Amino acid sequence: MNITQTIKHLDWLLIAAVFLLSGLGLLTVYSAGNSGSAFFEKQLIWLSIGFFVMLAVSFFDYRIFKNYSSSVLGIYLFAVVLLLFLFIFGSNIRGSLAWFRFGGVAFEPVELVKLVLIITLAKYFSARHTEIYRWHHFIVSGIYVSLPLLLVLVQPDFGSAAILFFIWLGLLAIAGLKAKHFLVLVSLLLVVSFFGWSYVLHNYQRERLSSFLSPQSDPLGAGYNILQSTIAVGSGGWLGKGLGRGTQSQLNFLPEQHTDFIFAAIAEEWGFFGVLFLISLLAFIFWRLAKSALSASNNFSKFFISGFMILILTHGFVNIGMNLGILPITGISLPFVSYGGSNLLMNFLAIGLIQSIRVRQIEFEKDEE
Repeated sequence: MNITQTIKHLDWLLIAAVFLLSGLGLLTVYSAGNSGSAFFEKQLIWLSIGFFVMLAVSFFDYRIFKNYSSSVLGIYLFAVVLLLFLFIFGSNIRGSLAWFRFGGVAFEPVELVKLVLIITLAKYFSARHTEIYRWHHFIVSGIYVSLPLLLVLVQPDFGSAAILFFIWLGLLAIAGLKAKHFLVLVSLLLVVSFFGWSYVLHNYQRERLSSFLSPQSDPLGAGYNILQSTIAVGSGGWLGKGLGRGTQSQLNFLPEQHTDFIFAAIAEEWGFFGVLFLISLLAFIFWRLAKSALSASNNFSKFFISGFMILILTHGFVNIGMNLGILPITGISLPFVSYGGSNLLMNFLAIGLIQSIRVRQIEFEKDEE
């Protein structure tokens, strides 16, 4: 397959939507107070790297994962070892041992783990989805999830642990989840949540998670972030205050305005129509992914694309929910929008794998004609 054919067969509508979404995030990062310019430059570099990674991966034959279990097991073990190394070489940032630092660059392994888990479960379920009702497959797939989930929970990173769980739950549902399995999952979720709440999270983290229920009770402490976020969202009106003119953002009342609370910054500066544009782009990306999943020629491709859809959906839902004050603050980023190289790069890597699936399917259909 030559370069021209590969580039021609890429889903350019999906790529355009992703870059529009990333562009909206870049502009908002640029307007984020005095440090916005530095964040903008770094994010622009990550976005450029992400584009070339996506193109490079589109030439990679995804069927290596589909056909060879050893390749999937290899990257899974590599991801788990990375999480273990965090407890030796990791940097503690904001109370969580979740990053490797290389000079001025920080890498968050859990973002790679999310993608690797999707590949692992796609491989496992694609060969067994017709008999997923058997307890054996339910338990084995649960073990694949439990190892990284527990390591992430101990960091502690409650938000990412929940994302890993919902990736498993979503793919189980697609594979054919039975009612008795669902009850077990609910029980497991309650046990893990209780364990994490009681023995893993620090007091300030518990306060941050529970503050969304009554932020007014501690407006200058645990409830501060939620109150400032909801004020920023509500003050944007229909058209917003304009780029770089958001008072909550520019006066630094809004915390983490380039990462966790970038949605609130967009709502304040771009208003309701800016938010509508953002959600429309996310919905369009979701539709293009759904279309690719439905037209995929094999089960591995269907499960992988579906897993990435679950990842995008849960990240978007949790981030927007915590910006609106209806979900606890968990530090989950808004896909393709929030500042951060690890999440952005892994998302582009996933898009590259989806492009690889699309390109090879088109070539296969042409050969069949």
